[in-house]
Amino acid sequence: MSRPRSQAEYLARLVPPSVAGLHRRSLLAGTAGAGALLGTGLLAGCGSDSGSGSDTKTVSVGSNASDPTPKDVLAKLTAAFQSSSGIQANINTVDHNTFQENINNYLQGKPDDVFTWFAGYRMRFFAAKGLAGDVSDVWGKLSGFSDAFKKASTGDDGKQYFVPASYYPWAVFYRKSVWQQHGYQVPNTLDDLNALGAQMKKDGLNPIAFADKDGWPAMGTFDILNLRINGYQFHVDLMAGKEAWTSDKVRKVFDTWAGLLPLHQPDALGRTWQEAAQSLQQKKSGMYLLGLFVAQQFNDDEQDDIDFFTFPEIDSTIGAKALDAPIDGYMMARKPKSEANAKKLLEFIGSVDAANIMVKGDPGTLVANSGGDTSGYTALKKKAAELVGSATEIAQFLDRDTRPDFASTVIIPAFQQFIKDPKDIGGLLTSIENQKKSIFTS
Repeated sequence: MSRPRSQAEYLARLVPPSVAGLHRRSLLAGTAGAGALLGTGLLAGCGSDSGSGSDTKTVSVGSNASDPTPKDVLAKLTAAFQSSSGIQANINTVDHNTFQENINNYLQGKPDDVFTWFAGYRMRFFAAKGLAGDVSDVWGKLSGFSDAFKKASTGDDGKQYFVPASYYPWAVFYRKSVWQQHGYQVPNTLDDLNALGAQMKKDGLNPIAFADKDGWPAMGTFDILNLRINGYQFHVDLMAGKEAWTSDKVRKVFDTWAGLLPLHQPDALGRTWQEAAQSLQQKKSGMYLLGLFVAQQFNDDEQDDIDFFTFPEIDSTIGAKALDAPIDGYMMARKPKSEANAKKLLEFIGSVDAANIMVKGDPGTLVANSGGDTSGYTALKKKAAELVGSATEIAQFLDRDTRPDFASTVIIPAFQQFIKDPKDIGGLLTSIENQKKSIFTS
């Protein structure tokens, strides 16, 4: 899935239009929780509260796959499921943004038996609220998923509530021809990265392409630095409001980031991610930390010239195996009309057969099941799949790993202020922590 193209689209995806333009104080006053921000209306679910006793040969699917390609893929998935199981899957498709805006009320009403959603914090939030069904027994029948995918599908209680379908990783992208021309080597440590950046400057390049006009790209930089410096568990706990932004650990992340800013493309707040990607494509920048969708900004005959590496190690005791790789997939309602049918569908969605349908139907997707036939993948996609397959932990990106209101109303302006003036880190972190307390206790 591509990232939003503008700040307005980003906010539309993150929070409902009815609250996106409000002053933060007004927003917080009317927010009873992350779900309240996500839901202002009721999706037209087809499920019921009749529990798991029904033996009907149908199952309903609430879907945010409103774009033509993913919508067609889901139709093919459910058709194949019906053919193999005899169970008819009825799809209730809702506009992608509308689905997210209304998810809370939808799940508290009469949702479909199975619904599309996201791994990580957003999955755990609804699982903890008792608004999702335990699918641990489905996981007992699945194969082809790494431990990192399973961890991203696991709730706070240690049970699984999510079946992954597709994903895309974040990494540091570069043009092979540029690196070959200058003899650059992939950095293994932060010192290596700083030395490489210094050399790129001498060679007349922007070492690291950078853009944050739309607010979300800098989240990826913070994520990877926090993962490398403090590890996965601290990162997800910080995102969940369980750790203090004023801690020495977070301060070290910002100190490290401040040290790297001189290597980043200047004037980032006036530049979109597409423009930064074009500077890489035009051989004006040497590297770019972004999602796999960066390839969209390259011509067809340049695709083979794109390569990447995972962000280098900073602390040898933590290593460089964790990364951001947002995962899309499916969950089960807390009381599906037929729990048995819902779990059969989820088992099918997690199968190799389903992965092959997704690969064939959407060449742009990376399937989560490693058993899928990826022979048609480009070299870049094959390497991306190998990277995620070898990850020890998978974070979901900051705006999915924390409360949407915190990401949009606190983190975006705070990170942009830091990029503009990185001197007062202490004051910035105190401000973030104070606002976090207000939001997470609301």
